[in-house]
Amino acid sequence: MNALDSTSTRPYLIRALYEWCTDNGFTPYVAVAVDETVQVPREYVKNNEIVLNISFDATSSLQLGNEFIEFKARFAGSAREIMVPIGRVIAIYARENGQGMAFPVGSSPAASPAASDAAPATAPAALSDAPSAAATHDAPDSKIMQLVPDTPSPAGGQDPDSPEPPKSPPRTRPSLKRVK
Repeated sequence: MNALDSTSTRPYLIRALYEWCTDNGFTPYVAVAVDETVQVPREYVKNNEIVLNISFDATSSLQLGNEFIEFKARFAGSAREIMVPIGRVIAIYARENGQGMAFPVGSSPAASPAASDAAPATAPAALSDAPSAAATHDAPDSKIMQLVPDTPSPAGGQDPDSPEPPKSPPRTRPSLKRVK
């Protein structure tokens, strides 16, 4: 069996980062590229992306499988069934510090029975911000990206001769950094 015939590493990395988040008391979030194969509340989709809290407290019956992430969650008090194909996961990260991993978005597979039940992605606004992914295809030579905080490190990196203290950014949203 060669590397092209083996299964994807994405579901294993997602499960590993989920476990890392929960072991360290962080809240695991997944960013998802929404298309017709994704079953999520469309009213919370923004720019064809949605960020989902997949912590133990926010979900019921969570299954991190090799093909899908499935769980039940409440949105505005209403219970909803969520089903996300693993290939549509853009990133998994800890809400508290932004550490995690981003993935290139794979091409949409052929319509499956679950995909025919999903509504088209035409919802107006989301309640959460989603990190955007730079890659839009899943090629063998594509690189994995890592989420890193947008703020400077406390160890320094500032010019000591500068007359003004550096201004902090208005928000500390994580950004993507390529890891080669």
